[in-house]
Formats: sequence, structure tokens, C-alpha cells
Amino acid sequence: MGKIVARPESGKLFFDFRYRNKRCREQTTLDDTPTNRRKLERILKKIEAEITLGTFDYASYFPSSPRAKNFAPDTKLEAAEVVRAQAETPLFADFSRDWLNEMRIQWRKSHITTVEGTLKNYLNPEFGEKEVGRITKKDILDFRASLAKVTTRSGKQLSTSRINRIMTPLRMILGEAANRYEFSSPYHGIKSLKVPRTDVEPFDLDEVKLILASVRPDFRNYYTVRFFTGMRTGEIDGLQWEYVDFKRRQILVRQSLVNGELGYTKNDGSFRNIEMSQLVYDALKEQQRATGDRKFVFCTRSGTPLSHNNVTKRVWYPLLRHLGLRKRRPYQTRHTAATLWLAAGENPEWIARQMGHTTTEMLFRVYSRYVPNLTRRDGSAFERLLITEFDASAETDEEVCHEN
Repeated sequence: MGKIVARPESGKLFFDFRYRNKRCREQTTLDDTPTNRRKLERILKKIEAEITLGTFDYASYFPSSPRAKNFAPDTKLEAAEVVRAQAETPLFADFSRDWLNEMRIQWRKSHITTVEGTLKNYLNPEFGEKEVGRITKKDILDFRASLAKVTTRSGKQLSTSRINRIMTPLRMILGEAANRYEFSSPYHGIKSLKVPRTDVEPFDLDEVKLILASVRPDFRNYYTVRFFTGMRTGEIDGLQWEYVDFKRRQILVRQSLVNGELGYTKNDGSFRNIEMSQLVYDALKEQQRATGDRKFVFCTRSGTPLSHNNVTKRVWYPLLRHLGLRKRRPYQTRHTAATLWLAAGENPEWIARQMGHTTTEMLFRVYSRYVPNLTRRDGSAFERLLITEFDASAETDEEVCHEN
């Protein structure tokens, strides 16, 4: 959009607008007064309207300008092409930078870091020098297809879920640009790739007992709490004593430690109170004797929070190898808690609250196949009923036959 500007040295007003992708500045002899500004702004609006319609004649407005000759009417340039040429939008790199700055206030620092990495490593190298309004649907689909060929440092290809996470900021940026500059987002109609359902691998109760009996004593309380509360890694690593309520036997999940920094929980549902079982209560009471004078429940000797990468590499994986157990991520302790609660017949709504889920939908979708294996609620009770009834009926018929 053009504007009327005054030159500092002379105080004279001039037009500043764009035409055919060129910046045009045309001087006037008018002084910078409110009346003159309004007069020139009316002319500027007329100029921009004619540019949009493709009827603008530069020479008719600025006959003595050297640019008039350069912008002589070109009969080969159709009106639609003129409109398209003038529908200028910022470069993707510039718009995405402004967009990210606007979004910072509503995101956690860890998420901001993730989006910054996505822009730097993937989106800006591909789209940075393109105008957001000129990115096409084909550009987006070609880019997504190219991600499937990218290999990580470990030599693996990007997973489907990782590709979707890279594409999400692109969709948001193009959607916001489309709203601001009034064009149709090229991302419209493009659906996320279907992600194969991740299979959970919880430990059974015998494996949990073995792990807790064999783990280093200084980590036994840590893994007891993990196995029997379903807390996420960031939640337990960021747990502070002020959020342990022994009187009500509750753990108050209020914060999460991500990339070494405390922040809000993952979502509103994650902000919750976890009921302590006796095992968890005893473990935390014992832990209080070791770190009760520190800020964090589980911490280093210096009182700083645990580094989950170090704990995983130096404690968790070596322990599983020593015990001959299949290598599984520490996050499986959370899945273990859910399956054990289901096995015990706890109310699904209570379990969902403990896990930080707002509904039971995810609970049944993720863990349903473990319920029959653990609780035998798999039709066998109905089968026993049928067998009992039919056997009783057969015995009655046999008695009748003997009487006859």
C-alpha cells in the first residue's frame, strides 16, 4: 500500500507507491499540511484503484517523470496479469519471522525453539526467498515429498509424524498470510500424512518388581514414582517438594522440566493432582530424608534437576541390558502405570485424570488391547456362564431320563 511522505529537508510532499514490482516516488510542490495530505491521499487511492484494475497510465499522472517512458502502456500485458503483478506479498522468510515474534507470547519456550529449528533447517531454505502469496500447492506437495528422502544424522529417514510436525508451521504461516493479504491459502485441502499407530510396550508387574529390586538404590524411589504414578519425564524431573502434599497424599502436577527449564504443563489436562498409592507415599517419604532440604524432589548432589538424557544413558538402558529385558524408552513407565491400573479394575475416568487426559477416549484407544490380557475380561466370563448353564441343563435332562 502506498503512502504520502514529506521530505525532511524541504517539507514538500511526495507519492510513495509500487507499480509493476517497482517502488515509485514522485515529488510534488505542495507543503506538508493536513489539507495537502488529504488531497494527495485521495489521488493516491485513485492511482491504486486503477493499478488494481489494470487501467493505470503513469504518464497521465506524472507526465514529466522519467519513469513515465519506462511505464508506457504495454498492450501485451493483460489486466489479470497486472493485478497479479501488483498483489505483492512479503518474502516467506520475512513474514515467518514476524509471525513467530507474534506467536512467542502464547507458546512455551521449548515449542518456540522447535519452531525456530523447523524454520531454519527446513522451511526457510525451501521457501525463504519466495513471496508467501506466490507459493503454490504444487510447491507444498513437492516439498513434503522431498522430506521423505531426507536422512537424519543416524542415517534414518524422517518419520511420518516428524514430517507432519515440519509441515504444521508452514500451514499456519500460509493461513495467516492468506488472511492478511486476502488470497486463498495454497495449503487448503492438503491433509496430514497418516501416522501409523504407535504400539505401547508396558512392563508387566513381574518386570517392574525385578527392575525396582535391581536398580541403583539412589534411583529406586525415582522409578517407583514413575512406575506407579504415570508421570511424564518432564513432570517428575521438574517435581518440587512444595507440590508434594503428604497430608492429602497427592502429587500436584503444576510444572514440567523441558530442555533444562521449568515451564507450564503440556496442556490444561496435564495440570492435575495425582493420588499417591502406599508404595508411592513410602517412596517419597524415604526420598524426603535424602533431598527434603532441596528444591527438587529428585536432583543431583548439587540440587540441580536431573538430566533425563544422562539418567537414561547411564542408569536406565544399562539396567535393562543387565536384566536381559528388551530395550524400551523410559516413557514406557507411564504406559505401565496405565495398564496396571486397568488390570486392577480402576475406574477409567479416574485413570484418565491421573494420566492427565481430559477424556477416556485416548485411554481406550491406546491401552485397550492390554485390558483383556491383564483382567481376563475378554469373553471368558460369558463362556463360563454358558458352559455352567448348559451343563446344568444337560444334567437335568439326564435325571429326567433316568426317572422315566
